[in-house]
Amino acid sequence: MNKKFDALPEIAKLGHVALVSNDLEKSLWFFEEVVGLEKTTEVDGVHYLRAWGDFEHHTLSIKAGPEPSVDHIAWKAKRPEDVNNFAVLLRDAGVDVTEVVAGTETGQGDAIRFQLPSGHHFEIYYQMEKPKVTDPKLKSVLKNQPYKAWRKGVSPRRFDHVNIATNAKASDIVDFLAENLGFKIREYIKSPDDQVVAAWMSVTALVHDIAVMSNPVFDTSHELHHISYWSDNAQDILRAADILRENGVHFVGPGKHGISQAMYVYTTDPGSGVRLELFSNSYLILDPDWEPVEWSLEEMQVGFTYWGEQAAAGEDANTTINAGSPIEQAIK
Repeated sequence: MNKKFDALPEIAKLGHVALVSNDLEKSLWFFEEVVGLEKTTEVDGVHYLRAWGDFEHHTLSIKAGPEPSVDHIAWKAKRPEDVNNFAVLLRDAGVDVTEVVAGTETGQGDAIRFQLPSGHHFEIYYQMEKPKVTDPKLKSVLKNQPYKAWRKGVSPRRFDHVNIATNAKASDIVDFLAENLGFKIREYIKSPDDQVVAAWMSVTALVHDIAVMSNPVFDTSHELHHISYWSDNAQDILRAADILRENGVHFVGPGKHGISQAMYVYTTDPGSGVRLELFSNSYLILDPDWEPVEWSLEEMQVGFTYWGEQAAAGEDANTTINAGSPIEQAIK
């Protein structure tokens, strides 16, 4: 136990991803009308979106920029004091931490930002508005659900996970996430030379709140492989495929992963180029003594695609899932 704290700081869940799109109009059409996210607000050119079952102010923000990129990936701390305590621990570990004052990001309280060894930008916050939905055309009659479900588009329930990509060693990111932020490895892939080349990690009961994939074919060490929204069941994923097809949006799937056991459809935002996974089923990890599941590269025909259309397209299925090109996380 670190003597500076009564309890070590903890991350509660994935919060949001902030995207920069070089075609904002197409991105908003895709995420609002096709995917079916609801807009909380727009402030100074930043559009804040959430799914019908997301309670916080936003799980995705999009703004215009000359080049598509990821501004940051944000995580909610478990306690208010954990934001500052994470800043202390990270600085003690030699990480450069920037403080973000409340209101810098609409709806959000004080936060910190920092980079992983790979260059990916992370943010940790605790306070976030939970705005009430008052418009009867949008509001659910259920007290435990902000918006009406199935109002438009695919209509996923909630934000689920992120997958980051790197051309560097995955183990450097995996170790950082485990040692500094408390993530646990749930499933992972090892190469023949005994190197971890991918890992699925979480701080919740999900199989993964974040996944890390390494492959020398990626352009940089700091890319976003995909973001994911979760739907209730497999039929929702089949319905999503119909909606994407009706709107002329290319997709890969449906299929089922071996790793995570989830149903998937992969598609791409035509504005920013970000890859989106529409995701369902999977399994929960409730056991405190869970033993991480190891896969080999030779087993990836089952690991990545248990059945269905190959999630790997245009690259070696033994090394990465690909349904488009990862977008770079901006280094500032």
